[in-house]
Amino acid sequence: MKLQVKLALYNTLTKVAIILFTGLLILLSIEKISYNHIEVRLENDKRETLRDLSSNEISHYLNSQKVYTDYNILKEEFIIIRPAKYNPKTTSEVKFTTETRGADQNEQTYRILSHYFNFKEHTYRLEIGVAIESVEELKSIIKKFTLVVLVIALALTLVSDLIFTKFLLAPFYKIIDRKLIKVNDPMNFDYEKVKTTTQDFEMLDDSISSLMKKISNLFILEKQFIANVSHELLTPISIISSRLENILLQEDLSEGSENKMHASLKTLNRLKSIINSLLLISKVENNQFDKTDMVMIAGVIKEIHEELEDRMDEKELKFTNHIKYIYSIKGNRPLIHTLLYNIINNSIKYNNIKGTITINDELADDIYSIIIADTGAGMDERQIENAFNRFEKFDTDEKESYGLGLAIVKSITAFHNIKVKISSIKDKGTIVKLTFNHEG
Repeated sequence: MKLQVKLALYNTLTKVAIILFTGLLILLSIEKISYNHIEVRLENDKRETLRDLSSNEISHYLNSQKVYTDYNILKEEFIIIRPAKYNPKTTSEVKFTTETRGADQNEQTYRILSHYFNFKEHTYRLEIGVAIESVEELKSIIKKFTLVVLVIALALTLVSDLIFTKFLLAPFYKIIDRKLIKVNDPMNFDYEKVKTTTQDFEMLDDSISSLMKKISNLFILEKQFIANVSHELLTPISIISSRLENILLQEDLSEGSENKMHASLKTLNRLKSIINSLLLISKVENNQFDKTDMVMIAGVIKEIHEELEDRMDEKELKFTNHIKYIYSIKGNRPLIHTLLYNIINNSIKYNNIKGTITINDELADDIYSIIIADTGAGMDERQIENAFNRFEKFDTDEKESYGLGLAIVKSITAFHNIKVKISSIKDKGTIVKLTFNHEG
């Protein structure tokens, strides 16, 4: 789950909890405040009733020891005064209860004040009630309102948090995209700072830039070391080769010695080929080649086919060229030739006797691709992952493989901004797809 979504969910859940707590608190407070208000009102009604005991209407009932009952028109309030057992020590204490009472076959729930008082040496019980249905209705309305507010607040909170976290984390994703995902070569790293007001993101940006600078320095040192060592080795190898060739010219050389000399020359030539390949990779990675040629892909494929035709005939391979488009790119022609040569050469080298090599091309949305497929030994997933590593050799009978062909392919494609993809099935064959940048 993305950090943006996690932050939004956390903020939303926190606010929902606060809203729920607030809603519950409001409901409880409304009930208590309403009851307090009713009780204060009942207290006032009690005082007014006690002041009016001498009125003709009430005193008539009290003098005759009858129950006095008074309901208003809507039966929402009532006053009841009934005789009680005489108690000369009555207090001002009142008691509040909630009861359901019926009047004229109409039951309602009332908040009732009960109070005992003495009047003309008699004790009476006073009950004053107020219907609380309005309070219950208010509580129901508040519950519904709170639920609606909760849903709306939840939606607004989630949307606002997503928008805010997206804005907040925009520099973070920009740093990841610009300085990690799109960086294929430490030498082309973008050290320009991403604009942000968040100190944590500034620290992340600076840390990545610092780390990449160290990697770039190590990368430069490695390439310089390989280039220097490779260059220095070529001279002694050439000298040794010349001396061995001179020794072979001697007439008194035995057959055994001559065979050893030929084997040594073969090893030196192999070593020389490896060094030249490493030098080529180093020069490509150090951008020591120009990209000013207009290279026609179909023409290069035709040249390579003519160069490798004898090797194809040796293995009785069927070569099919289905290239339909005349497509040219701006680059270095010798390097493009080496790139395609290595791929087609591998299709021959690792192919089966009487196998096939098929070349197709595609042009869609101004993007040109060339697909080279063979019916050779193929590779498993692990081999595909490591295919472009230097000195990565496959378990085949091919003795002339140095494990540098695809490493050279990778360097040249990166130099020309060409995408290369390998698809392969073990014992079924391999497909190499090159996708050319239309700006090339």
